[in-house]
Amino acid sequence: MGRSPFTLAAAVTAALPGAEVTGTRVLTADGDARFDSAVATLADGRELAIRVADDDDAAREIAAEAIALRSLTTGARALLPFRAPEYIGETRVGDGRALVTELLPGFQIDAAHIPSGRGAAVSIGRALAALHQLPASVVRSAGLLARTAAESRADVERLVDEAAATGRVPARLTVRWREAVADDDLWRFESTTTLGGAQATSFLFEDDPQRGPEVVGVLGWHGLAVGDPATDLAWLSAAPDAAADVYAAYGAGLERSPDPALEVRARLLAELEFARWLVHGDSLRRADIVDDAAALLDALAENLRSEDLAVVAARSAGVDSALDALDRVPVDRDVQVDTSMQTDAYNPDQLWSEGESATGGIVSGGTAGGDPAAAHRAAMGDIPTEDLSDLRAAFTDDIDSGDGIADRRPGDDEDDDQDDEAQRAARAALQRWRSSASE
Repeated sequence: MGRSPFTLAAAVTAALPGAEVTGTRVLTADGDARFDSAVATLADGRELAIRVADDDDAAREIAAEAIALRSLTTGARALLPFRAPEYIGETRVGDGRALVTELLPGFQIDAAHIPSGRGAAVSIGRALAALHQLPASVVRSAGLLARTAAESRADVERLVDEAAATGRVPARLTVRWREAVADDDLWRFESTTTLGGAQATSFLFEDDPQRGPEVVGVLGWHGLAVGDPATDLAWLSAAPDAAADVYAAYGAGLERSPDPALEVRARLLAELEFARWLVHGDSLRRADIVDDAAALLDALAENLRSEDLAVVAARSAGVDSALDALDRVPVDRDVQVDTSMQTDAYNPDQLWSEGESATGGIVSGGTAGGDPAAAHRAAMGDIPTEDLSDLRAAFTDDIDSGDGIADRRPGDDEDDDQDDEAQRAARAALQRWRSSASE
């Protein structure tokens, strides 16, 4: 690993015969070392991203992404209100498999910093709704994974059993999750086309002067599948201010009847990432991973308000999620966010409208709807399945709750002050990204 951008850029000509490379630069900084990445500039002005993986897992991910991007025909792409990277070609760099794709412009916003109201939150909801309404034939014709609701339920049941078999899952969590598996109402959903586990970093934004940040691109297509739409919404446990508006915009954008259990199932899947981390560590016989996962699970269980908490009751009684306990997890290291497949090499100054101003932080009182549980959900953090060892540092920041604007829904009439506040909050997220990128 550690190949130079010049070496990677030279490989573009193997994937795209006849291409004339005129420049190159590093694609990202602070990646997780799973990929070597670079941007190649062509004589015709196009910019391409090249990623190379040496280990088997990363190579499988690149192969899956190539299949997924090729399955997105012109007709399928026309149904989406955002762009997906264009597949350019594949080659090998040494012993590593390499994928060359179109480079998409845009910036990203951390989950905890996505504000409520119009702008980023509403745009994410609409983007996911459009993605989930892609014809399933797009996925099936490419030979990609397809799961029915019953199969998704069986997968969750198997994970719960494997985690419980380690003896490191608190009993109240095992009971909670098994009650969820047994709740027939929770699993009456229609399988849809999904990204297979969207994260906040899956979305690329551009700043609209009137509407605020809007989704213009989506990354991370290697998990494209037909399955539970909740898999693409589980990350919202880490976005307390935005979650209500994302769900509202998502529901409004669907052409089918809404799934009343979607949010509950998404929370369940977010909690089960800790169980997945535990099972992963146990399979590798890594005591450090097992101990870390067990500590996270203990923290989840510690403050459950009811030992016999039933997931089915959450839909009618507003039961607090076990995620409320995560702000109690000890902190001893920083989270390293995987940006190895992102387009953060763009200069943020080029994405900021000239003459516009931005505030230095989130507008106070931006917690969703005054919900006392919303502040705790931010503690979840983005949880990549492959590596959760640095997760504890996601719980360092307390997010204050208060009267906010997240109870607004798409289509509501709002006065100018509320619109201005939402705009300031949205641009505050962009300003933080802009500042961090210049450091």
